[in-house]
Amino acid sequence: MNYAEIAKEVLALLGGKENVTGNATCMTRLRVGVKDLSLVNVENLKKVEGVLGVVKSDTLQIVFGPGKVNRVGAEFSKLTGLSLGSVDENLEDLTKKNKAENKAKQTSPVQVFLKHIANIFVPLLPGIIAAGLINGLTNVINVSTKGAYSGVWWYELIRTLGWALFAYLPILVAMNATKEFKGSPVLGAVIGALSVSHAAMPLLATFNEAKVILPFTGKVFNPAAGGLLAALISGILVAYLERLIRKYMPDLLDTFFTPLFTLLIGGFISLIILQPLGALLTSSIVSVLNFLYQDLGVIGGYILSASFLPLVSVGLHQALTPIHAILNDPAGVTKGVNYLLPILMMAGGGQVGAGLALYLKTKSQKLKRLTRDSLPIGVLGVGEPMMYAITLPLGRPFITACLGAGVGGVLSSLFKIGTISQGVSGLFGLLIVQPGNQMSYVIAMLAAYAGGFVLTWFFGVDHKRIAEIYGE
Repeated sequence: MNYAEIAKEVLALLGGKENVTGNATCMTRLRVGVKDLSLVNVENLKKVEGVLGVVKSDTLQIVFGPGKVNRVGAEFSKLTGLSLGSVDENLEDLTKKNKAENKAKQTSPVQVFLKHIANIFVPLLPGIIAAGLINGLTNVINVSTKGAYSGVWWYELIRTLGWALFAYLPILVAMNATKEFKGSPVLGAVIGALSVSHAAMPLLATFNEAKVILPFTGKVFNPAAGGLLAALISGILVAYLERLIRKYMPDLLDTFFTPLFTLLIGGFISLIILQPLGALLTSSIVSVLNFLYQDLGVIGGYILSASFLPLVSVGLHQALTPIHAILNDPAGVTKGVNYLLPILMMAGGGQVGAGLALYLKTKSQKLKRLTRDSLPIGVLGVGEPMMYAITLPLGRPFITACLGAGVGGVLSSLFKIGTISQGVSGLFGLLIVQPGNQMSYVIAMLAAYAGGFVLTWFFGVDHKRIAEIYGE
């Protein structure tokens, strides 16, 4: 595969160097910002060697798959003269016409908002993953050794690293939220600190042997009650509040009084309104999840796993990151054990089973090649190539993959499988599954494979459709 030639062909179909405003790579996709979407030949892009699919969102996302995307991205960057980085930074250069087209095509208000939420949490994932693993593993070590390492400096350092992320996560969430909604990140960070429990916080201090009592509720302030959701909403508020105040503030006074009034007004609103709102939302979400997981049991497990792939297909699965963060918080209601994620991870298993059925049943050599290349990384938890190159274009296998995944969701629910972190799936999910649940996880995933395979074998193969898309 000549990656330089592929990059050259892709650039030409994007309308040339002059039409590209930015380029970046993620695990499987080359993300490109363009000035004029009408100059892009999407249909021919899909036919370029190595391209598994094209997704039109805020940026054009060209799916190549792991490994290949980095090689193509490096060559593409040489041709554009733009360093590989965040395309989002260049989106401000897009024309009004392109923005209007994007909004008209697939951006309902709900989709736009959820994409903002994803943008807030995705940069935090490396820390959340690492801290979750540290907390889970140190808990196992404490129990298995009966606290033998307690008080040893290097062990307590490791525990502190795991504790610190979740202790101060509200500050990072509020900071990113304010930045995402075009405000000053540091102001969001300050407001986010209202959701962090710290003994030195004046609101938590004791005066004349009495705690500070809040108005309306008549209760002592509890920073942890609102948690991440209060920090998230407060960060968004700060961004809008800052822009509103700046609009009416004289230029001479802007530097001093805009941030001051933003913090003062934002602080009162956050403490009196948004903190209780965050607490209400958190308890409501947990109640819904408990209803699906505990009250509905296997039915809930089936619904959750069977409905997850459609969310992934439009890129909105990252919006669930705050919920996963709440469940993985050692100080939260689940004590750091995320029982939702293993159920959702079964969706990838259903798709692997569907791909295997297609590979064995189809006579199309192109489809065989695509499934052969997509199956190994699908087993490892990277399902985008399979989804965008195979199951989604064919339609029926996507549906049977979803329905088959529900079988794994049922077993995951029955076995009470939990994870101690997030960020990986498939076979790599064994790294984050709660110790002692590994075999149960494997059995559930094999069931998802089987469900996707059987349903696709009998109901998901349309030879006519395959011939239309991939040829005989």
